[in-house]
Amino acid sequence: MARTATRSRATRETQIQVTLNLDGGGTSRIATGIGFFDHMLELFARHALVDLEVAATGDVHVDYHHTVEDVGLVLGACLNEALGERRGIRRYGSCLLPMDEALCEVALDLGGRPFLAFACPMKHMKVRDFEVKLLEEFFRALTVEARMNLHLRQVTGDEAHHVCEAVFKGFARALRAAVERDPRESGVPSSKGTL
Repeated sequence: MARTATRSRATRETQIQVTLNLDGGGTSRIATGIGFFDHMLELFARHALVDLEVAATGDVHVDYHHTVEDVGLVLGACLNEALGERRGIRRYGSCLLPMDEALCEVALDLGGRPFLAFACPMKHMKVRDFEVKLLEEFFRALTVEARMNLHLRQVTGDEAHHVCEAVFKGFARALRAAVERDPRESGVPSSKGTL
């Protein structure tokens, strides 16, 4: 069965459409109007080996916040839909990822209970005009809609761009492991029988 989803969200602040294929090859078409955010989403798709299309327009003349958060909501909803009953997946994933001087640790559980622990005290507040604090908003929105437990921790790192890359690549690799089909698991990976 195909593990794909297309979802959209339209408000007075944003119009978002996302298509996700969990069993893709890492291709992406991203257009959010926020260059650095596009770059992070492209890295995510490539390293998670998912196919991802994101078309977003928003009130970026006001702030990037609404667009970044709403993309997280829609991507999370796509992930939840594409996983279905979450039958036969590995469920857990983790990654310790270096990016030059930056090192980030990511662990996640697709067990159905949303929670975000975000411990990335970056020294610099911006990459160009992108406020790095918005990444916490993105991941919070994503975890709620995806029903995912996600821990992101910056171990080291001085350059904010490198830290952000390590976070997104680490998240991608951890998610790739968690959504992978486990040949030994025929049911839902939980003693409860449901996720």
